Amino acid sequence: MTDEISDTPTAHLAQGDAFTWDDIPVLQYKEDGTHFRTVTRQVLFDGAPDLPCQLRYFEIAAEGHSTLERHQHRHLVMILLGAGEALVGEQILPLSLHDVVEIPPGAWHQFRATAGAALGFLCLVPVERDRPERPGPAELEELRQTPEIATFIRL
Repeated sequence: MTDEISDTPTAHLAQGDAFTWDDIPVLQYKEDGTHFRTVTRQVLFDGAPDLPCQLRYFEIAAEGHSTLERHQHRHLVMILLGAGEALVGEQILPLSLHDVVEIPPGAWHQFRATAGAALGFLCLVPVERDRPERPGPAELEELRQTPEIATFIRL
């Protein structure tokens, strides 16, 4: 392979069944014992020297949710399937097909599938990134000071 720019892609991921890709395993969302409900992930792109980012697809089953967490890195999410809601910082955002959500560094965030259907989204993050931080008792108490956030979060 050379460093020359080519019009021919070096990789192609064909979609198999709906929202799965050929030869890409469907994995558990996490294996670290954190609290989440019915979430899977697929790593579609795992970075390259000239593009140090990872593209992942997450799917949250109906009424499921991701972990409440924050990171020191920014990431972007684009909704591909269903609808839901997300806590991002101090806002609860409605999520619809093709919405794009930016999650700033240090923002608490959690995604939930609603309306009795799955929520699927692409997530773009740096390859080199920090580990998720979960809220401790003091952070939870602060988050719960806002009634809408207290009602939204799942642990």
